Amino acid sequence: MVAAAAAEASSLRVREVSKSFPVPDDPVARRLTLDSVSLSLAAGELVSLVGPSGCGKSTLLRLIAGLDSPDSGELLVGSEPITEPSAERGLVFQDPNLFPWLTVRRNIEAGLVARGVLREKRHEADEFMRLVGLETFGDAYPHHLSGGMAQRVALARALINHPKVLLLDEPLGALDAFTRMRMQDEVLRLWQARRTTMLLVTHDIDEAIYMSDRIVIMTQRPGRIERTIPITLERPRDRSSADFLRLRGDILELLHFAGNAVAAV
Repeated sequence: MVAAAAAEASSLRVREVSKSFPVPDDPVARRLTLDSVSLSLAAGELVSLVGPSGCGKSTLLRLIAGLDSPDSGELLVGSEPITEPSAERGLVFQDPNLFPWLTVRRNIEAGLVARGVLREKRHEADEFMRLVGLETFGDAYPHHLSGGMAQRVALARALINHPKVLLLDEPLGALDAFTRMRMQDEVLRLWQARRTTMLLVTHDIDEAIYMSDRIVIMTQRPGRIERTIPITLERPRDRSSADFLRLRGDILELLHFAGNAVAAV
């Protein structure tokens, strides 16, 4: 299963991508948000993107998702250029964005409906409900679910399309600390089972260290790649180990937050 899942994954390449937006109240001026960003992920890799608020992390995810276009540069999944949204690039937000009038099963099937393949793929909803541990909640509605359960539905809805790349925009940011740690393990379990290429945007340095193969650090706006840090700690990772804490301190220092009483970057 892992080998087959790995075959579904694909590499992701971002080459010299820049993006600007109009300045409010000045239609002529533009503000540069991303400046010549280059980034690559190998097929099946899990990479975290961290940096100061407003540095363009979410903008980069929207460009990779095909929801917006760069001013310059190139984005590719495998050898295919990204020109528009595609089910091959799943996107999960901080808010699960479930349809409140649909059951868990129907929410997970929504991606199949959008692709027009519900009739032949309907059986996969059961597989993905089992995958995220919600097989007994198929007939429940979103208001019956905890925050963590709702986010698992959002993950299953994205994964049922068998994306080559899964983009995660602070998907655990709204959860309490205990649920967040449990969901980190849940996402890792799904990743290890399917080996989908994942790019995770997070403000939580511990989360990035705990989950990632590599951490990519961005600068203040306009966002550029400051440094890439490989994480070689064995999994499962011990958040209290000396190596983990040393790495955390090094990254916080890079982000200029060492010594500050700031829990999240």
